[in-house]
Amino acid sequence: MPARGRATARDIFQWLSYLQYPALLVALGYGARSGWTLATAGDGGWATVYDDWNYVLLYAGIGIGLSSLQDPTKTQNEVSKRVWQDPRKGRWLLLLISFYTLGAMVAGLVGAYLADTTVVNQLSLGLVAFGLGMVGLLKTAIEMREHHRLDKQPASSSEGSRA
Repeated sequence: MPARGRATARDIFQWLSYLQYPALLVALGYGARSGWTLATAGDGGWATVYDDWNYVLLYAGIGIGLSSLQDPTKTQNEVSKRVWQDPRKGRWLLLLISFYTLGAMVAGLVGAYLADTTVVNQLSLGLVAFGLGMVGLLKTAIEMREHHRLDKQPASSSEGSRA
């Protein structure tokens, strides 16, 4: 009977990356709760709504950051595979993720610096946490693009070397 293989560090991080889903579900729950509060409380429930929005940003940032632990040599689905294999689509997506990451970080830092109220300060710090999670996503996206680009793949061994 063959010995059971030990889990590698890559396997452990891949498993830990699945914690992104509970974090994102919590963020979705806070988003739904803020919508429910707005619908039922009217003008009086804004303090609770702001707190919920802050938690949405925090948990979404954590969830997105945990997604950076996944194995960049694998794609999640066929759409992701097609995007990362095409150099133009991959570059466009990296630029888009970079724009969102930088936007969240800059808006959060400027908002925290200029905040006159605790609400704005808290939402700004939530944006910073979201931006930090996006940095992890950007790192993983860069690695996925490097692993899956078809124009950078070595020639297949069946062609052999032509010397």
